[in-house]
Amino acid sequence: MQGLKREIDQIARDKGVDRSIIVGALEEAMLQAARRKYGPEREIEARFNEELGEVELFEFREVVEEATDPETQISLEEARRLDPEVQPGDEIGVKLDTSDLGRIAAQAAKQVIIQRVRDAERELVYEEYKDRKGEIVNGIVRRFEKGALIVDLGRAEAVLPPREQVPRENYRPNDRIRAYVLDVNRAAKGPQIVLSRASIDFLKKLFEQEVPEIYEGIVTIEAAAREPGGRSKVAVASRDSDVDPVGACVGMKGSRVQAVVQELRGERIDIVPWHPDPARYVCSALSPAQVSKVIIDEAARSMDVIVPDDQLSLAIGRRGQNVRLASQLTGWKIDIKSESRMREVARWLAEAVSVVEGCGEPEAEILLQQGITSLEDLANCPPELLFQLPGIDKAGAEAIRARAAELADVQREEEERRAAEEAAAAEAARRAEAEAAAASALPEGEAPPTPASAPETAPESAPRGGEG
Repeated sequence: MQGLKREIDQIARDKGVDRSIIVGALEEAMLQAARRKYGPEREIEARFNEELGEVELFEFREVVEEATDPETQISLEEARRLDPEVQPGDEIGVKLDTSDLGRIAAQAAKQVIIQRVRDAERELVYEEYKDRKGEIVNGIVRRFEKGALIVDLGRAEAVLPPREQVPRENYRPNDRIRAYVLDVNRAAKGPQIVLSRASIDFLKKLFEQEVPEIYEGIVTIEAAAREPGGRSKVAVASRDSDVDPVGACVGMKGSRVQAVVQELRGERIDIVPWHPDPARYVCSALSPAQVSKVIIDEAARSMDVIVPDDQLSLAIGRRGQNVRLASQLTGWKIDIKSESRMREVARWLAEAVSVVEGCGEPEAEILLQQGITSLEDLANCPPELLFQLPGIDKAGAEAIRARAAELADVQREEEERRAAEEAAAAEAARRAEAEAAAASALPEGEAPPTPASAPETAPESAPRGGEG
C-alpha cells in the first residue's frame, strides 16, 4: 500500500500542487464510488490512512439498545466491541469493505484527481500572477489566435490582444518578447493573463527599470503621452534639486533612453521637464519647437501658442503628432499659430477697434492678451470685456463687435480666394510635373504628342466652320 503514498508524493512534486489536494481528491473519489454502491442517503465518510497508505470508508450509525434498521443503527453490544466507552444515542463509524470498489473507485479517482490537479494548477497560476499585475514579464511567442499572440511565460500562457500590440511590430513563433502585465482575470477555463506593449504604463515601467533614480523615487514621471510605434513624450520632475530629471532619464551619452527606444523598436521619445506653471510646461511639452508667446484661456483650459514661422511645422509635427501628444501630456487644448499669422490677426483686430476714435494697435494687443485671437472671437465676445478698454462705452463696444463681424466675412472671402489660388497653382505644378515625366520617358529625338484639345494647325482637308 506504500505505493499509493509514493504516487501521491510524485504527482504533488510533478504538478507543483499541495499534497493535501491529491489526498482530498482520492477521498472524494472513494466517497463517490461508495455512494453509487450504497446510495446517497447513507452517511459515509472517506479518510486517507497514512500508516496503511489507503483510503478507508466509514459509515456512521446511531448506537441503540436494539437495532431495528441495520443501515442506520447499530446495537449497543456490537458498538462496544468497536469502542468500549460508547453510549446509546452516540454515533459511531463502522469501517466498510472497499475490496469490491477497486475498479469503480480507480476510474472515479482518476477523473477527480485530474480535475483537482487542473483546478489547483489554475489557482496557483492566478495566485502567482495576480500580484505581478503591473510588472514586465519575458516570454516566448507560441502561436496566433484571431490576431492575438499567445505567449508562454513558463508556468502559464498569456494573451497579447491586437489592441495592445504596437503597429508595425511583427513576431513569429518562438520569438522572445517582453510585455507589461495589464490584467489577470479569473475565467472558466483558468486565469487569463492579459499583456500589453502599447500601454503608457509599459513605457513608464521600462524607464523605471533603466533609471535607478526613478526606481528609488528621486525622479518621478509626472505624465506621459504615447502613440505606440511612433512617438512618446514623458514629463519628469525631481525631488532633489541636485538631480537633473531629464539628464537622469537620458543617461550618459543617451544610454538609458536608448535602451528604452531599442525595446520599443525605434519609437521616438521626448523627455521634458515638468513644471507647475502651465505656460512653461506647455512650452517644454512642444519641444523641440521654440515658442515665442503663449496666450492662456483658463476658463476653457486652452492655450494659443505663437511660434516663429520657421518653427510652425516643427511645433505641429508630422500629421499634428507633436501638438497632439503635447496636449495629451499637459491636459491643455493647444492651438499653434505662427508669428506672421498673429500679426495678421492683430492687424484685423486693430482695424475692427479703430471704429472707436483713438483706438488701434495698443487695444488690439490687449485683446490678444485676453484671449481674443480672431475676428469671430471679437464679434462674439461679451461687451463687458470691451468696456475694460480705455474710452470704450456701450455704443463703442457694439460698434466694434459689428465691425468685427463685417471684417470676418471679408477675411473669410480672402482666405477662400487664397486657398483656391493655391489649389490651382498646385494643380498646375502637378500637371507640369506629369508632362515633364512623360517627356523624359520618350525616346531621344522624338517630340511629345500635341494635345488633341489644342492643335497647332488645322488639317488642310478639315471643313471650315459654316461650310460643308
